[in-house]
Amino acid sequence: MNLHTASDLGNVEHNLTKPMDDIVVRLEDVSVSYRLPSERIATFKEYMIRRIQGRVKKQDFLALDKININVNKGEVLGIIGKNGAGKSTLLKLVARVMKPTHGRVWVKGSVAPLLEFGAGFHHELTGRENIYLNGALLGFSQRQMREKFDRIVDFAELWDFIEAPLRTYSSGMVARLGFAIATDVDPDILIVDEVLSVGDEAFQQKSAERMQRFQETGTSILLVSHNMAVIEHMCDRVAWVDHGCLQMIGTPIDTIQAYREGST
Repeated sequence: MNLHTASDLGNVEHNLTKPMDDIVVRLEDVSVSYRLPSERIATFKEYMIRRIQGRVKKQDFLALDKININVNKGEVLGIIGKNGAGKSTLLKLVARVMKPTHGRVWVKGSVAPLLEFGAGFHHELTGRENIYLNGALLGFSQRQMREKFDRIVDFAELWDFIEAPLRTYSSGMVARLGFAIATDVDPDILIVDEVLSVGDEAFQQKSAERMQRFQETGTSILLVSHNMAVIEHMCDRVAWVDHGCLQMIGTPIDTIQAYREGST
C-alpha cells in the first residue's frame, strides 16, 4: 500500500532537489535487510549444532524499502508508524549506528542520538560516577563533564540522590538522569526516539521546553513518537512509515489523519 498523492510526490520531489546548503540529512533509495532464522530454535546449543551442520534456515527481512527523505536545517521532522514499522532503524541510520544494505545516507554536522537512556549506565556505581561514565561513552573529556555536571544534576533534579548507587534509583529517576546527560549538548541534528514521556508531568514539560530551545537555535530534530499531540505540536513535517515503506510525508495534520485512516 502506498498513499502518496500526486501532490505528495511533488512535495517529495521538490524536497529532493532543494539546495544542499539547506539539507542536513539526505536518504536516497535507502533499504535495510536482515537475514533471520526462519524457524524457532529453543536453545543456543541447538542453534550452534544446526549452524555447524549447515541446517539453520534463514530468510530475508526487509526493515526499510527504498526510503527517500530529506531533513532541512532547523526543521523538526516527525516519524510515525506502528511498532516494527522501521522507524527506529531509520533513526539508527542517521545516527551512524548502522549502515544501509542499499542506497546512501548523507548527514551534515554533529548528531546527538537520544535512542535509549541508561544504555551506558552501571547500576552499582553512583549517579555522579555514572554521569562521568556516560559522558565518556558520548566522547566528552573529564574536564568537559566537570563543566556540565551541575547543569545535568540540576536539570535531572537529583541532588539528594547523586551519591547513591544507581540500583537505588527508580526507573523514572534513571530516565531523568539519562535525558539530562544526553541533552546537555549543542548538536546540529538531534534524534529523539520516544523520550519525551520520561518522568512525571512537570519533568515532561521541562523536557519539551528543552526540545523547543533546540528548535529555536536552529537544530534539526528527528522525532519518533506514538503521541500524536506531541507530533502535531512540535513538527514542521511528518513522515509515515509502514512495513519499511514511506507511505506519506507532509504536514502534521494531513499525515496524522492519513495514518489514522490507514491504521483502522
